[in-house]
Amino acid sequence: MTAVETDVETDSQVNIINVDELQNYGINVSDLQKLKAGGIFTVNTVLSVTKRNLSKIKGLSDIKVEKIKEAAGKIIQVGFIPATIQLNIRQRVLSLSTGSKQLDSILGGGIMTMSITEVFGEFRCGKTQMAHTLCVTTQLPREMGGGEGKVAYIDTEGTFRPERIKQIAERYNLDPDACLENVSYARALNSEHQMELVEKLGEDLSSGEYRLIVMDSIMANFRVDYCGRGELNERQQKLNQHLFKLNRVAEEFNVAVFMTNQVQSDPGASALFASADGRKPVGGHVLAHASATRILLRKGRGDERVAKLQDSPDMPEKECTYIIGENGITDSSE
Repeated sequence: MTAVETDVETDSQVNIINVDELQNYGINVSDLQKLKAGGIFTVNTVLSVTKRNLSKIKGLSDIKVEKIKEAAGKIIQVGFIPATIQLNIRQRVLSLSTGSKQLDSILGGGIMTMSITEVFGEFRCGKTQMAHTLCVTTQLPREMGGGEGKVAYIDTEGTFRPERIKQIAERYNLDPDACLENVSYARALNSEHQMELVEKLGEDLSSGEYRLIVMDSIMANFRVDYCGRGELNERQQKLNQHLFKLNRVAEEFNVAVFMTNQVQSDPGASALFASADGRKPVGGHVLAHASATRILLRKGRGDERVAKLQDSPDMPEKECTYIIGENGITDSSE
């Protein structure tokens, strides 16, 4: 079996309109090139970016920005719509298997597209292994819990292992080399580079071939780059912008954003979002509000790990067990 089927059904794809369409509404080619140089590749993105930020793109005056916005508004109408239309949009959401049937069950089918899912926990509880497993399951046919799509993997800690992708691919009878070809990898050197990588993703995502973005981990670079006295406020502002962008691309391109996160001790164990052992995910309220689904991972008995669904707009709080094996994340009964 090849890693990605070529005949992806259109019912999972959102209405992606390339910025080149603006040329039919009076926007010249040079201005379209400036938009692309600024990381804007679709009409949807033009509409979601503020005029203030569009004006920051080199060569775009306020008058040009007004004209571009007006042209984009003629292509895609923005404003109130009947809830039935939003229901149709939500029906395009796909569930990507984690590799564990028990975990998929408490998540309502798996990791959902069009939203951000965050897993957090201490080391060796399976965060990165789950990310590796998702790189493979995303490429599976839908009837097997996949999304028939490609993966963009942003690695901030140097823990990505392509050999693990090949091992997990064999579990699902996928071609290991083809599976690796469908994973676009980037090593984020710092928080600025991390944000730039997401900005540059727009061109790839506009193809409609991607179904998953992995960010492993979301906070590592931010914790290093903003560690001085009085820098927390600036860090949170930058983080908020970064998460807003990730949320926007998740909705616009119907991809799942899967983020791993670190934990820190909370001696008082009284802070919001803290777990029973006094540990809480880093990132504060900014990260908590951006993540639609939050999952706490912790060590269990022996080889078992425990996943607790702490926050979800669709499912109740619940937990299950899983194990980390040669084939990635699996159920303890396998």
